Amino acid sequence: MMSAMNDTPFSVDKDALLRRLRLYLPDRCLLADEEDLRPYECDGLTAFRELPLVVCLPENEGQVIDILRTCHQQGVPVVARGAGTGLSGGAMPHAQGVVLSLARFNRILRVDPLARLAVVQPGVRNLAVSEAAAPHGLYYAPDPSSQIACTLGGNVAENSGGVHCLKYGLTVHNVLRIRVVSIEGEVFEMGSEGPDSPGYDMLALFIGSEGMLGVVTEVTVKLVPKPELAQVVMASFADVAKAGDAVAAIIAAGIIPAGLEMMDKPATAAVEPFVKAGYDLDAEAILLCESDGTPEEVAEEIARVTDVLKEAGASNISISQSEAERLRFWAGRKAAFPAVGRITPDYYCMDGTIPRKRLAEMLSAIADMERKYGLRCANVFHAGDGNLHPLIMYDASKPGNWERAEAFGAEILELSVALGGSITGEHGVGIEKINQMCVQYTTPELDAFRGIKHAFDEQGLLNPGKAVPSLHRCAEYGRMHVHRGQLKFPELERF
Repeated sequence: MMSAMNDTPFSVDKDALLRRLRLYLPDRCLLADEEDLRPYECDGLTAFRELPLVVCLPENEGQVIDILRTCHQQGVPVVARGAGTGLSGGAMPHAQGVVLSLARFNRILRVDPLARLAVVQPGVRNLAVSEAAAPHGLYYAPDPSSQIACTLGGNVAENSGGVHCLKYGLTVHNVLRIRVVSIEGEVFEMGSEGPDSPGYDMLALFIGSEGMLGVVTEVTVKLVPKPELAQVVMASFADVAKAGDAVAAIIAAGIIPAGLEMMDKPATAAVEPFVKAGYDLDAEAILLCESDGTPEEVAEEIARVTDVLKEAGASNISISQSEAERLRFWAGRKAAFPAVGRITPDYYCMDGTIPRKRLAEMLSAIADMERKYGLRCANVFHAGDGNLHPLIMYDASKPGNWERAEAFGAEILELSVALGGSITGEHGVGIEKINQMCVQYTTPELDAFRGIKHAFDEQGLLNPGKAVPSLHRCAEYGRMHVHRGQLKFPELERF
């Protein structure tokens, strides 16, 4: 639909770049014709598109090193890419740059059931890790809705979560070590297989950095035992605000479920014909609350959750009676995005996070925004940690529809900040939320982020124009002023 980088400061000789790359990459590892580049023009956020100059598909770490060294020497931007399932434009190419695809780094190198870890390449699918660990009674806990397709490298870049992140944590809580290649082609490791490593926590810094600090070539993840039993409580509510309040009540009661998800009536109406999950279509909202552990632990927690839900005003409560039924309940939630895609030409998925106690307030505000912008919105939430995924429905073929959807989304994000939350919970900033970074952070805070970027990537070649806005951009957005004309790291301001 649009390009976000037409005013690029880079100027690259494509033929000269290809001649250099062909010195160490076979033809099967290079794409340069427009028809071959077109599939790489965007990630899951299709509203922003750009054709790269070249796509590289390295097959080993040595080739990654050579690509990055070449790009560093010639001043060529590099955008690392996994499966392209990201929803913030983080993998959108640069018009004068290289897409470095890690798709061929798809081997599970080691599963160690005694140490409860797996060593994998970044192109390994999220779900494939759990499938490889299953014979040992183990699995990898973070489970994004795209887990059947998304890769570990992309999960590291975005610090991905999932429906079970409330109890088991995000990617940052489940990765032990990463192997990284810098823009200069230097290899280094962060973290360790042990319980701790000396020095600063560089691993946590790198996870969620959206490909701006280096390229991951190997990931060591933590595996956890599969619980003996898991059950889901599905609760219906006649009022969306009551469902939001019920989420806060569960956490306030000291219960940390394995998963706690919420869907409003438009979302369940889209999902049920698609998945036939057994959702209550008369309810204004439903909650899915999972308990896992030993049978005794599950029985106790289910009883406590049920009591809280009844007190919070649930109109109907049902409990999964088999593993098949439990998986069906979750299948509906995980299929929410494609289900909404069946009923609207286009949709725009948001990713704000707010304090749980303010869910009802946000839902009421979103209803007002639907009327304001004349667009429908279905809401699904990682409710337990306040991570919102409103799905704004629009038709890109109608003039002005996308602009209204974008403004609708921006208002949700900025309200998230006003309510004490954040502009992203797990999708990252990318190009989508870069203006709202000016709302979330002050000038000194952005200076600190830019200082980190400068330390790892002085020329600003890794994923330029993403995640951390220039101060000029913030000034243009009307949320920040540059004082006395003085800028830290002025060489990064062009991005």
